[in-house]
Amino acid sequence: MESDQIEYADLLRQFDTPGACVVCLDPSLTVRQANHEFFWQFDDDSAVSVCGRDFCDLAHPSAQQALHHQLSRLVDGTRHRFSGHVVVVGSQGAAFTSALTAVAVREGTSHVASLLVVLRPVGGGQELDMVTNRKKILSEIEARILEGIAAGLPTIPLASRLYLSRQGVEYHVTRLLRKLRVPNRAALVSRAYSVGVLNVGSWPPKVVDDFVK
Repeated sequence: MESDQIEYADLLRQFDTPGACVVCLDPSLTVRQANHEFFWQFDDDSAVSVCGRDFCDLAHPSAQQALHHQLSRLVDGTRHRFSGHVVVVGSQGAAFTSALTAVAVREGTSHVASLLVVLRPVGGGQELDMVTNRKKILSEIEARILEGIAAGLPTIPLASRLYLSRQGVEYHVTRLLRKLRVPNRAALVSRAYSVGVLNVGSWPPKVVDDFVK
């Protein structure tokens, strides 16, 4: 255990560049150690509360599934390195985009002992206009209607699927347009994806459960 801590500390020193959040994960993708910048961005109280959490829980709910898939590929040896962009949610509930680089740290020739992840804010670290998991903005029926619209269903088939009248569907569509502040159905779907209400990479479209009352 002591040698593992020394290894982690050595990795952090190598990758601890100014402004970067650096974190070491175990093969279950649990946070084990990180630098001060990471704790400042993601921890409300102390290093104790963020350590032991699933790293993917720090991503925006719409991005968690895709992030988990990519990091799991590092753990199982499919890939050695992964780079991309991810929307993360900080300790105050603000969402922002970070460039993410993750590297598998091997023990011997094959066994992955840990993952080293570096997050660097992009776009000046500005807060994104995204719904976070602290906001339950949709009712169950609104979520199902939004999914149907995103899948391209016309009003009548959607009404039949949800056991509603045509007028009932139109009523809920109007409420959705007002909630997301858009003028039509096409903009509604685009807006829902852009603010993270619809899950990225899912088909048929799926509303993120965190946002349903």
